This record gives sequence, C-alpha cells and structure tokens, in this order.
Amino acid sequence: MTDTSDTRPADSEAQALRQSRLHRLMRYLPLIAPVLLWAVPCWVLLHTGQHWPLPVTLVGTALFALGLVGMPLAMGRGHGRRQQDRAAIVGDTLLGTSWVLFTWSVLLGVLLRLALTVAGVGEGQDRARIVTWAILGVTAVLLAWGYAEARRVPRVRRLDVQLPRLGAGLDGLRVVLITDTHYGPLDRTRWSARVCETVNTLEADLVCHTGDIADGTAERRRAQAVPLGTVRATRARVYVTGNHEYYSEAQGWVDLMGELGWEPLRNRHLLLERGGDTLVVAGVDDVTAESSGLAGHRAHLAGALNGADPDLPVLLLAHQPKFVDRAAADGIDLQLSGHTHGGQIWPFHHLVRIDQPALAGLSHHGARTLLYTSRGTGFWGPPFRVFAPSEITLLVLRSPRLPTSP
Repeated sequence: MTDTSDTRPADSEAQALRQSRLHRLMRYLPLIAPVLLWAVPCWVLLHTGQHWPLPVTLVGTALFALGLVGMPLAMGRGHGRRQQDRAAIVGDTLLGTSWVLFTWSVLLGVLLRLALTVAGVGEGQDRARIVTWAILGVTAVLLAWGYAEARRVPRVRRLDVQLPRLGAGLDGLRVVLITDTHYGPLDRTRWSARVCETVNTLEADLVCHTGDIADGTAERRRAQAVPLGTVRATRARVYVTGNHEYYSEAQGWVDLMGELGWEPLRNRHLLLERGGDTLVVAGVDDVTAESSGLAGHRAHLAGALNGADPDLPVLLLAHQPKFVDRAAADGIDLQLSGHTHGGQIWPFHHLVRIDQPALAGLSHHGARTLLYTSRGTGFWGPPFRVFAPSEITLLVLRSPRLPTSP
C-alpha cells in the first residue's frame, strides 16, 4: 500500500503534467498508432536480413498493409455511427493482435537478436529468421492465452480493508465490487450469468458496480445486462456511471439498472446501518458526464454527501481512480473505482499511468483516504487480457475497535 499523504502537492503537479502529456499524445495517436503498430512488425519480421523468398516477402507485406488499412476501417464501422458488431469484432481483434505483435517485435527484435549475436549463434540471416519465428510464436501463445483470460469468469480477489472510523457494528461488512463489464459486440450473456452466480456465492452485504456496463445502448445490450438482476445482497446493490455510458445514452443505463433492482447513486448517498453503527455509501457520476451534454449529469461530490453526518465513515463509488484527489480533499474513507483494466494488454499499463494515479489494488491518498482500483470484470475492445487478469473483488471492511477475525 502506497502512502501519499506527505506528497499530495507534488503528486497533483505530477498528475497534471502526466495529463498534459497524454492530451498531446492523444491528439496525434489516431494517425500515428496504426502505422507504427503494423509497419514496425512488418519491417522486423520481413525486412531485416531474413532474405525470405520473394513470394513470402510479398504476401507478408501485403497482409500487413491489409491490416493497416482494414483495422481503422473496421473500427470506424464498428464503433462509429453504424455500430456494426461484426466490424467491431474484426477491428478490435486486429487492434489487440497488432499491439501484441508490435510489442514483441520491438522487444525480441532487439533483445533476442542481441543475445544471439553475443552468443555467436548462426549467421545474420539465421539470427534474423530465429527472431521472426520467436516473435510469431510468442505472439500466438500470448493471444491464445489472452483470449482465454478475457473470456473466463474472473477469479475472486479477497482482501480485508481497515477503516479507522468504521464502527464496531460494521466490522466484517462484506462488499463485492464488479466493474467494467463492457457488454459489447461479442455476446456474453452466458458469461454475464456466470459472473452473477459467482457474486452470489460471496454472501455480500453490499454489491457495487462502478460503471462501464456496456459498449452500446441499454436497449442493444439488454440481454447481456439482464443477469445483473439476479445478483443478491443482504443490504443493497448500488451503481454509478462510467465514461462508456456517456458514449451510448447514459440515462438508458441508469433506468435499466433501476429496473433490475440496483440503486443508481447519481451524486447521492444511502445509509447502511448494522449493530448500531452507520456507513455512508455515496456515488458520483463519471468525471466525463458534464462534457457529455446530458442534462443533470456531472460528478458532484458535495451533492453526493449532502445531508450526511460528517462524522460517519464514507464509502464512495467513482468510476475513475483520478477522482481520488477530490475524495481525499473531502476526507473520504474508501473510494472504489475501475476504469484502468489493469492495463488489459501489457505493457499498455504504462500509458494508463499517465492518466490515472493508480493502476490496480489498494493505495493510500491524503490524510486518510484509501482507494481500491479494480482491474475490471470484463474487457474493452480487443478480446484479450495479457498479464492483467480480470477480477471480482470481495472487500471485508474492518473496524480497529475490534480484533480482526480470521
């Protein structure tokens, strides 16, 4: 657990700098990224001393050119106005494939070639071909494994979280967190039902969904989301919007979750009482809500806490970890977030950290605020998870006023 209580000003400046760099990068990324993702592997695999037969070189180069042209076209048709699911699946799969291929073309193209040269293995052509086959082999294995990781039901991650202000009557409160289910072009109705079955084995007092339910409108993805109505909790099921809701009629998702028996915490709170003690469970809209232009949607922490006793401990749901700066300034006890996916496909986590203060797990911010960032329950876009496993999280809240039970 990282304690940032003594360095908050420096952290704020560093985060502002990271965000400035990200904005500059994002301006040019749509133009630069596809070219790099396809051109670099093409060069490394085919044109760095392999001396493949001419038909192999021509066919291989044509395939990379097809990927370079086809990927943005498919993603545009899949995620643009047309919203064609088949095109989205093709584009997203090509994006994930090109990212893994690019990553290992760079790493093995440099490191393995250097190692073979130092070891004196083969001549230049032999080394180049060894590198090519190694890159293709590693990419194939990682994509197959990453696909299985993305499509499986997440493992449960359990941890105890001590909150200094939590009353003894609430010690042992079981909070289950799911987030970033991203129901989308690949139909995951069965997967959704199995996730909910797993949640129901955890005997939760409180179940939370911190947004990014789906890619698409509530009407379109309703069948995949309906199993959420089977989730059981002894006290409450609560939900806040993520940024992806604001790409696809967020109010429709708020309405559907209410219909399924979840309590949308749109800048409001509820009180959870047990054993004579009370926990404030609050939620805010995603930080992108206000710029969406949807009337009444914005991230408003003061509104979420309006009327709550300031002496009571607060559990806050906010989709993006970067909201923790505001949470820490208000002395929130625990913020639950998602959004990062843990990077989803290594080493994308380095780019995530430019925009967010935490990638995954529990971290400490300000004088007393804890942040738990989930790696997410589903996946976005490319149907792969590489070195960033999905999770269903069980947090057992502990009070310092009682000995921690096993």
